[in-house]
Amino acid sequence: MSDAVAADTPGASEAPDDAALHRRFGMQFNNEVWTLIDAGLSPESPREQRDRALSGAYASLRHWMEVGNAANQARGEHLVARAALAVGLPELSLHHARRCLEIVEAEPGQMEEWDPPFAHEALARALAATGDPQGGSEHRARAVELTAALADAEDREILEVELAREPWYGLRG
Repeated sequence: MSDAVAADTPGASEAPDDAALHRRFGMQFNNEVWTLIDAGLSPESPREQRDRALSGAYASLRHWMEVGNAANQARGEHLVARAALAVGLPELSLHHARRCLEIVEAEPGQMEEWDPPFAHEALARALAATGDPQGGSEHRARAVELTAALADAEDREILEVELAREPWYGLRG
C-alpha cells in the first residue's frame, strides 16, 4: 500500500501519528534493552540476546533522534554505550559514551539534573573497559560527585544503585 491511505480503508481516519509512534518505539526499545541489561546481559549471553540488546539500543536512539530533544538523544547514546559494553564491545561503547557526554555538555538547558552523572558513569565504564583506568576513575569520581549533589532523593538513589552495579573493570574500591 502506498503512503496515502485509501479512504475506504477501515480505521483510515484513525491512522497513528508518526511522532507518537516514534515515541512509543523509542520507549519500548529502551525498556527492552534495560530489561536485558538488568537480567545480566554479558558477552557470554546467547547471541540472540546480545543482538537484540544492541539493535534495540540503536533503534531506541534512532526513534528519539526523530522526535526527541538533545536530552533524549543523549540518553539514547547512553543506552547504546551500556548495551555495547554489556555485549563485549568496549570500543563501540566508548564512542557512544563520549557522544553522550558531548551532547549533555553542549545542551545543558535541555538536560535533567541526573543526565550529567549518567553521562560520566557510562564514560567511566567505557574508559576502564578500553584500558584507561585513570580516565575511568576521573569520570567515575565526577559521576559520584554529581550524584551526591542531586536535589531529588529518588534520582540520587537511582544513580547510587547504578553506580554500585558491576562491571567497573577494576575501578571500584
